[in-house]
Amino acid sequence: MSSPLLTVDRLEVFYGAIHALKGISFQVQAGEIVSLIGANGAGKTTTLRAISGLAPSKGVITFDSQNLATHKSFQRVSLGIAQSPEGRGIFPEMSVLENLEMGAYSRKDKSGIKKDLELCFELFPRLKERMAQIAGTLSGGEQQMVAISRAIMCKPKLLLLDEPSLGLAPLIVAQIFEILKKLNQEGMTVLLVEQNARMALKISHRAYVLETGKIVLEDSAANLLNNDEVRKSYLGV
Repeated sequence: MSSPLLTVDRLEVFYGAIHALKGISFQVQAGEIVSLIGANGAGKTTTLRAISGLAPSKGVITFDSQNLATHKSFQRVSLGIAQSPEGRGIFPEMSVLENLEMGAYSRKDKSGIKKDLELCFELFPRLKERMAQIAGTLSGGEQQMVAISRAIMCKPKLLLLDEPSLGLAPLIVAQIFEILKKLNQEGMTVLLVEQNARMALKISHRAYVLETGKIVLEDSAANLLNNDEVRKSYLGV
């Protein structure tokens, strides 16, 4: 097997006296969808923030054979890591198109940018209709589409997605998860943090279960869907 695209080794994060991540280690292979599942406060978002360089951390994060310790957060985007954050984090005063263009700020390939913009509008036709609309006036589902599309516009090798289904209607959630599957089939690697564990496991290849800053379970997504402990704790079965 080739080297993992992402290797996280003994990752620790402290927020003051709070030990948020307690030495977790995991890997993501190129072409996979890998999920991090767990209760609120387990450390899922903190893990993504550490990978993006937004949370100071100890341990080693290796991406595409590079040690990320030597790269600031904006440099990690240029390496190929893009995050769609929890709460969407769009630019509310800008139009939909301007938000998407911000995703491509570090790129110079004009024809590639145009092609990826067309891909976003193909994936989310609603955004094409609302291209000139101020993003802050969109519905929650539409804002989530903007956040994911802005991350796609970075042309990432690894897409970090934090709670893409949060607060959305079931129909929109199903649509977004179908699009994630499609992106993955076209070659995008995804690390997904998601409270809707059932939906996450259905589209993932593998998953890790976090509890209070530690990984307590790891397996194929199919096995975790049928794991009694996971079914009881996270799937409400």
